[in-house]
Amino acid sequence: MSLIGVFDSGVGGLSILDEALRQLPQHDYIYLADSANAPYGEKSSDWIAARSLVLCKYLASQGCDAIVAACNTATAQAIQQIRAELAIPIIGVEPGIKPAAMQSQNGVVGVLATEATLNSDKFNALLATLPKDCRFVKQSGAGLVPLIEAGQADSAQTLELLEQHLEPILEAGADTLVLGCTHYPFLKKAIHQLLGQHITLVDTSHAVVKQLGRQLDSLNKSSAHQECGSVVFISSQDEERLLAMANDLLSHDLKSHRVSAVLLGQIS
Repeated sequence: MSLIGVFDSGVGGLSILDEALRQLPQHDYIYLADSANAPYGEKSSDWIAARSLVLCKYLASQGCDAIVAACNTATAQAIQQIRAELAIPIIGVEPGIKPAAMQSQNGVVGVLATEATLNSDKFNALLATLPKDCRFVKQSGAGLVPLIEAGQADSAQTLELLEQHLEPILEAGADTLVLGCTHYPFLKKAIHQLLGQHITLVDTSHAVVKQLGRQLDSLNKSSAHQECGSVVFISSQDEERLLAMANDLLSHDLKSHRVSAVLLGQIS
């Protein structure tokens, strides 16, 4: 059994944790939400990199065997530095533009992500490797993360803002949409409402957790133990609110796990 750290600027990474608890429920987890500083997508690259490294070092100090940077923005801006400084596996997330290009039938793919992710060298380097006959319509989802963090993923305000962001993608005729932020899977219902059921949504959480499982196997940290492990929710702002949001957003039933919530103290 392993201890796995999962961190995000807020509740977005719960979409990754949800998949991890489905695929690998026997392990122990620490979910760290830096909610006091959310969202990351509108902050400077240097700040994101420095803060992400601090949080990963904290998780490593708690005994984590592996860490999932469950934040597209943090992965884009900080993953190389984190891997250089920590000796444990660090699994990042990135927009699934490659599988989207392969799945698209008409060669038009929408990418909904934060401004920081869309402008990052890592994202644009990946984009440059893809077929030129596939058109990517990049769209910033500015303002969506704070609404999701406020528990308003299904609100009329969120639907209105989402409609504005999706308009260029709809007008371009995209048949595939990449959810380029871990918060955005919680908007799937609203996206289908706006774009129709025919749109293919690409969410990489399944692939990220598969990679986590492979890393644990390479460390001989896989386990045939069937009992569900523990989940500790840590927030830099309000641990009880984080736990309430987890119970609301996760499809996985936390009742089968030992669950606790902790407020993150000052770390540097």
